[in-house]
Amino acid sequence: MTYTLDYLEFSSGDGQGSQKFFAEAFGWSMTSYGPEYAAIDDAGIGVGIHSAAERGAEPLAVIQTTDLKKAVADVVAAGGVITKEPYDFPGGRRFHFREPGGNELAVWTSAEE
Repeated sequence: MTYTLDYLEFSSGDGQGSQKFFAEAFGWSMTSYGPEYAAIDDAGIGVGIHSAAERGAEPLAVIQTTDLKKAVADVVAAGGVITKEPYDFPGGRRFHFREPGGNELAVWTSAEE
C-alpha cells in the first residue's frame, strides 16, 4: 500500500473570486462541481477551491491511498485524531484527520479501488 500526496484544497470565502484570481494570475482553467466547489485543472497537481460555509481556514493537503480502512488504522495508531469519518464524494471516499502538530489533512481512495 502506498500513500501519495496528490491534492490540495484551498478554502475560500469567495469561491468565484478565487477562481477568477487563479485564472487571471496563472492562466489555470476550472471545472465546476457545483456552487461550492471547483477543481483547478492544470496547476501541476490536483487542486480544488472549497467555498462551503463549513470549510476550514487553511489549505487542506490530501493524500491518496488504495486502502482507506487501513489508512484510518495507520493514522490512529500513529497518534492522529479523526476529525471527519470516512464519507463518499464524487470519485471516491475520504476522511479527515489532525496530526499531533495540529495540521488537518485528508486521505482518499478512488471509487474504483
